[in-house]
Amino acid sequence: MRLGDTANEQAAGVGKPLDGIRVLALEQMQALPFATQLLARLGAEVVKIEHPKFGDLGRGSQPAISDPDGRPVGATFLRNNLNKRSIGIDVKADAGRRLVLDLAPKFDIVAENFKAGSLARMGLGYEDVRTAHPNVVYLSISGFGNTIESPYDSWPAYAAVAEAMSGLYDWKRQADQPPMVSPVGALGDIGTALFGVVGVLAALRQRDATGEAQYVDIAMFDSMVSFADVVTNFWSMDVRPEPGTGLPMILDGFEASDGWFIVQCGREHEFARLAELLGKREWTTDERFSTRAGWRTHIETIRLAVNGWAGSMTNIEACHALAAAGIAAGPALNAPQVINDPHVAARNMLVEIPRTDGAGDPVLVPGNPVKISGMADGPDTRMPWHGEHTDEVLAAELGLPADQIDALRQAGTIN
Repeated sequence: MRLGDTANEQAAGVGKPLDGIRVLALEQMQALPFATQLLARLGAEVVKIEHPKFGDLGRGSQPAISDPDGRPVGATFLRNNLNKRSIGIDVKADAGRRLVLDLAPKFDIVAENFKAGSLARMGLGYEDVRTAHPNVVYLSISGFGNTIESPYDSWPAYAAVAEAMSGLYDWKRQADQPPMVSPVGALGDIGTALFGVVGVLAALRQRDATGEAQYVDIAMFDSMVSFADVVTNFWSMDVRPEPGTGLPMILDGFEASDGWFIVQCGREHEFARLAELLGKREWTTDERFSTRAGWRTHIETIRLAVNGWAGSMTNIEACHALAAAGIAAGPALNAPQVINDPHVAARNMLVEIPRTDGAGDPVLVPGNPVKISGMADGPDTRMPWHGEHTDEVLAAELGLPADQIDALRQAGTIN
């Protein structure tokens, strides 16, 4: 799907669920920008506040492309800022703080993902904004939350920090091996973002019912404890997986002629189906495989049989055969396979962003995974250049004349 394309066009004239909802976002990197991009894809209008000199830290990530002025635009920024406008304001300056408080009442939602307590110390915390905007929905995303004192309040928190603290990294860590860091990309960011979106949508309903401001406080650590549900749940039930094995089931990778695939088999009837498919019916009465723990103990015997069975097939063919037998399996696709996958194309799950520097093929970013029958999919608009909409927003929202905007720019308050 190309930038600007629309799918499910029959719904284009209906509008989107969040049309009319406005978001003022003091955001950077991924946890909040992913959330506000999703809100924008559902129809919300998002105005992004960035530092006037440095911009969103995600702009400095690698790899990067160049904007029309030759400034770098990093991959983290590219993935998380479609459908937004950008204004540059120094929120640490008194004049910048005043601009934000003046802007806040024009928006339904004010959102931030600074380190816990940072905006409150600048005079832009929930209580400050609520004074200016008595029925605001205020969203904070941080490593450890803002509504309690945490022993980790002073820690910087990226996705990997919260993931590690949740127990996820230790869950399948091989004995005597260090944890595998960030095994699934930015789970800590995107997972937290989704809880933020859920919280905001619920808070909008609550605000509309009560007329009162709502504070949505999302901690990355909390979010990852939820994602890592089996870690604490199984421990409390006296289940102690052997290092490197994880769950007492078949949940492993196997090899076909052209690559890898995974099989998840956690029930006895599924194991019987697997044995039948492999021509190993005798396994169903073999004492070695009489328990799920036995499957793990003898996983290499199972692996040898599965690899032998799949050796003449592609990983897709093997998974088709497993699915036909009622066994859950999926190919371990590499990046080119994902890009060319027919399901991904049919669901518009990759968006092409044309490069502005002429340096290569379009940049690919994920599409919107939320498909609604009565909502058009797209069109997405490109990510904003740094401070691209500062004059437009300040003039339209606050009625500032050009000379006052120029004075603020000369003072370094805006860009």
